[in-house]
Amino acid sequence: METYHFNVDPVAKPRMTQRDKWKPIVKKYYSYSNFLRLQANVQGLADLPSVIESLYIHIKMPKSWSKKKREALNGKIHEQTPDLDNILKGIMDSLCKNDKHVAHIKSGLGKFWAEEGAIIITLNT
Repeated sequence: METYHFNVDPVAKPRMTQRDKWKPIVKKYYSYSNFLRLQANVQGLADLPSVIESLYIHIKMPKSWSKKKREALNGKIHEQTPDLDNILKGIMDSLCKNDKHVAHIKSGLGKFWAEEGAIIITLNT
């Protein structure tokens, strides 16, 4: 098993048209996507395989939350926006040359509250 860890606040892929390319949300997504590709390259990950062992997304808790709330929700399932499918689309489009070959995530897929944002991908090599 090989694990790749990306220390980044996950960003959902926005719906885009040609006119949208200068909107702040699209600029933020492209910056995030470029960062993921750079980090994948540094870690030696050229492309995702067709079978992924697990993919976990950690969503950073807001600074405005109380210590009590942070402790209660740390590691718990994130049930708010951004949606899991939109975050996953952003990850796949960033880390795959063409994501049509990715067919199966075996043992785990989810998004959770955490102290810091991260994406953790485990591959069965």
